[in-house]
Amino acid sequence: MLPVLWQGIVTGCLYSLGALGLVMIFKSSGMVNFAHGALAGLGAFLVYGLSAEAQWPWFLAVLAALASAVAISALTYGAIAPLLRRSDTTATIGTLGVGLIAQGIILWKFGSNIVRLDLPLPSMAFDVLGMKVTSYDLAVLAATAVVVGVLFSLIDFTRLGITFRAASTDPFAAQVCGVSITRVHLFSWVVSSVLGVIAALLIVPTTFLSSTTVTTFMLQAFAAAVIGGFDSLPGSVIGGILVGIACNLFSFYVAPELLNAFLLVFMLASLSLFPGGILSKRMGSRV
Repeated sequence: MLPVLWQGIVTGCLYSLGALGLVMIFKSSGMVNFAHGALAGLGAFLVYGLSAEAQWPWFLAVLAALASAVAISALTYGAIAPLLRRSDTTATIGTLGVGLIAQGIILWKFGSNIVRLDLPLPSMAFDVLGMKVTSYDLAVLAATAVVVGVLFSLIDFTRLGITFRAASTDPFAAQVCGVSITRVHLFSWVVSSVLGVIAALLIVPTTFLSSTTVTTFMLQAFAAAVIGGFDSLPGSVIGGILVGIACNLFSFYVAPELLNAFLLVFMLASLSLFPGGILSKRMGSRV
């Protein structure tokens, strides 16, 4: 039981990072970014191309990928912004097109081949209470703790973070008070893109990298955001860990082939009990 729970927590941290990116954009603009997974996958492929093919040092490749992700997110927001002025539903549909474009670029540049993209970690493993803890597990937990800590500190203690919270709570009142909604939206897109690339780089070592790997994984992160509450950043973290543990338990004790069906039932059951998400239900307002 403990090893299954441990792996569920590790996997849940990955879901949490993906869900945070989705929730950032939703909180600021009310739209769902369905291109999140494809854009994150494009960033992972850029790291692969620079590190494996161009022989760049891994850390330089990651920095280049993050910088490219920020630029692409800014361009994407520029293209989506006119649609967002019409309605958040129209903008949400527009992100589907952006995701298809990103997948097309991946297929055009890197093909449909499956490749490996590992983290530069030492090969280390030890047992704790019957659980096998690896260097990868520790890296995921450490990265998640750092990212969540930095993100929450940025939102709680910086001027930009305060304007983000104001615009998320009441966009009209924030705009009347002089807050630039466009700047807040751009901030959320940039942060979301960075979170997506970090999540993608942590996801890929457990499986492989293809044009659909990260996109498929982000669908489960979407479920985590729904369960935790699409208007709650802490809820997305909790939802991710819950989804990771539940999916691991189901795969181990029941049948991994039915995992997608279980995830759908789990999400629907959670919405029946907490229509606005776990934390939204309890707190009654955005966090």
